[in-house]
Amino acid sequence: MTTARKHTALPKAQILVEALPWLTRHNGRTVVIKFGGNAMVDEELKAAFAQDVVFLRQAGLKPVVVHGGGPQISAQLDKQGLVSEFKAGLRVTTPEAMDVVRMVLAGQVQRELVGLLNQHGPLAVGLTGEDAHTITATRHRPTIDGETVDIGRVGEITAIDTGAIRALLDDGRIPVVSSIARSADDHHVYNVNADTAAAALAAALDAETLMVLTDVEGLYEDWPNSDDVISRLTASELEKLLPELSSGMVPKMQGCLHAVRNGVETARVIDGRVQHSILLEIFTDEGIGTMVVPDAPVEVHGTQAAHGPHGQGAS
Repeated sequence: MTTARKHTALPKAQILVEALPWLTRHNGRTVVIKFGGNAMVDEELKAAFAQDVVFLRQAGLKPVVVHGGGPQISAQLDKQGLVSEFKAGLRVTTPEAMDVVRMVLAGQVQRELVGLLNQHGPLAVGLTGEDAHTITATRHRPTIDGETVDIGRVGEITAIDTGAIRALLDDGRIPVVSSIARSADDHHVYNVNADTAAAALAAALDAETLMVLTDVEGLYEDWPNSDDVISRLTASELEKLLPELSSGMVPKMQGCLHAVRNGVETARVIDGRVQHSILLEIFTDEGIGTMVVPDAPVEVHGTQAAHGPHGQGAS
């Protein structure tokens, strides 16, 4: 009796089998991915990101990509002799700077990303928050040291219209959205924080998951004393941590909090410096990064009352 030959490709089959429950769970669901950090400037990471997003689409999910472009905007402003100034962690955006922001986001970063995705087929379609009034905003006036500060054409989102994005998803496309918005009266264009825009879109699209790519492994338990990453926490636990976070993490974690408090089942902060981090997070048992889930349902007179439309999210 002959013994079965050991095939060298068997580990690939085992990996695919491990992915099966996750493929089943996520099939047909919308995933909003905020593209940023090192993944935006490293050629290998950019290519891996595009492969991951196309893989999600071919595996039956509906990915939506939202991007900013801080490093590219700063480089172009420098080239044109315009000063990059930040207040309250936000770029002060003069009308001249807004022209550069618009040109870089819609004309450079988005075009490159659409091109990378479309190397795998006619899938990606670029749009900005201006298109079809997808994102409407008003002027954001932050308070610094008790005073309201004018930081120019920086927008605070007031409304989301998902019609154009849903139409693209229904057509099997991958929407790539630049974080630019218009005012309700159409007179002004605004620069919107991409983390905030991704969270608002995830909630409006009833997405299953919001994924935010960062340049760290996740949310650290006790930085800088320890590099242990919190793998999972609830909305309430995150809310308590917000005042202690570094300024760069605040909009990302506020976005995650907004998402899970508005119907998104899980929000995940993952390390964009790791190739294929999106696939590792969605399709493996271990996952990577930090996952935020809605607060658990509470008992009210013997019946369960959830804090939101979904109960506890699943990794």
